[in-house]
Amino acid sequence: MLSFIARRCATGLLMLVALSLLIFILLRLSPGDPIDAYINPSVPMSASDLETLRDRLGLDRPLPLQYFGWVRAALSGDFGYSIQRNGVRVLPLVMERIGPTALLMGAGLAIAIVVGIATGIYSAVRRNAWPDIAMSVLSFIGISSPAFLTALLGLYFFSVLLRWAPSGGMQTAGAPFSISDVLAHLILPACLLSIGHAALIMRYMRASLLEVLNQDYVRTARAKGVREFWVIIKHATRNALLPVITLIGSTVGIAIGGAIFLESVFNWPGMGLLLVNAVGTRDYPVITGATLVIGVCVILVNILTDVVYAFVDPRIQVG
Repeated sequence: MLSFIARRCATGLLMLVALSLLIFILLRLSPGDPIDAYINPSVPMSASDLETLRDRLGLDRPLPLQYFGWVRAALSGDFGYSIQRNGVRVLPLVMERIGPTALLMGAGLAIAIVVGIATGIYSAVRRNAWPDIAMSVLSFIGISSPAFLTALLGLYFFSVLLRWAPSGGMQTAGAPFSISDVLAHLILPACLLSIGHAALIMRYMRASLLEVLNQDYVRTARAKGVREFWVIIKHATRNALLPVITLIGSTVGIAIGGAIFLESVFNWPGMGLLLVNAVGTRDYPVITGATLVIGVCVILVNILTDVVYAFVDPRIQVG
């Protein structure tokens, strides 16, 4: 098992190196000059001032040297300073936004896992009946609905028209902190975030369970007189969950993309809102720092998913 985990960690490290290189290259290829973000239009700067600023930021060096310098600083925890926030360090700024994003994504994925697995099992058991057809249609709608459309429609119907949930933020402005207030602000964006993932998990769970229900050991359990409920839960569902576990791990990256839209729409103070604001103001240090931290989180989750899968599936050789 230790060698298996070591191989997965080595693969994750290579992915992290590739991610850092991709982030650096894409930002350098983006339109405009990075130095423009540091210029205050109300304060005129001469050509010599611009050259001095470019030299201080290291932008006059060759690109390979800029990349290795950035990586060396990032490994020491120095992601630079925010341009638009009066020199605030990027790493503390990013770290304080991880909590709200983790809360939103955790709640959304938890809802998606519970709903997706439960509806997938029910749909497979009631195959070709009207509940199965209805849930299949709803799942296709959920999978094909883009996150920004779901967020806007949910905000309009449940917050503006029905007034069932707050329209934005993580807690009521001016009110003392309370868990109930945070949950009231969390429930709508978390449910909206879970729609697409729950639909995808439902489809995978249904297909996997239908395949397992036709296996010989399931028919043998039924022939022995085991109750149908325990045949499905104990014998069939456990094996049908194997591909779903992999799917759940791979949806974390997709959930981050959905969270970016949701946090923008609901003004949720997380990583997504930070990234959107940074892109709008061309705050390059925040963009690179936040993107790299998100990439590290996604890679760690995928490594954890592989390890859990290895524990669950005895057919995988982990030696």
